[in-house]
Amino acid sequence: MTLDTPRLTMRLPVESDAAPLHAIHLDPEVVRFIQVGPKPGVTGAWLSVASIIGHWQLRGYGQWTVVEKASNEVIGRVGLWNPAGWPGIELGWIIARSRWRRGYAKEATHAALEWTWQHVDTDKVISMIHPDNVASLQLAAAIGLTFESTTVALGKQVQVYSIARP
Repeated sequence: MTLDTPRLTMRLPVESDAAPLHAIHLDPEVVRFIQVGPKPGVTGAWLSVASIIGHWQLRGYGQWTVVEKASNEVIGRVGLWNPAGWPGIELGWIIARSRWRRGYAKEATHAALEWTWQHVDTDKVISMIHPDNVASLQLAAAIGLTFESTTVALGKQVQVYSIARP
């Protein structure tokens, strides 16, 4: 399952994505607010990629590896996450800091939402965002998510934003 936007290719993860995604997750600013990330090291990154692939197999949806077309570099991951016990289908995003402020996260999340409404049997998508993560709060608003509630997820207080099927 591949999605193309004007500047990005969003594709299913492959084993070779472990190293570049690991490098992105080594940046403390990138992972500062995420709740669940890969365990340390390349092995942890490999397990994360395997988990994302498994999510696609079990749920029929998941996260895409985001590749910048101009450079053909892996610049992040964007998509859906809904492991057993999760409060709903969550849209999440992580983009390499070197690509921040270029609109890539907005472009990718918009494409992921469009795909979701066409292919996933759900009436709502959520995003759980740390209240201090201003950039993600702004992105959520820009793609149409609105504040729903505050909750604790994996021991961290988060704000739940949601969007209903159009």
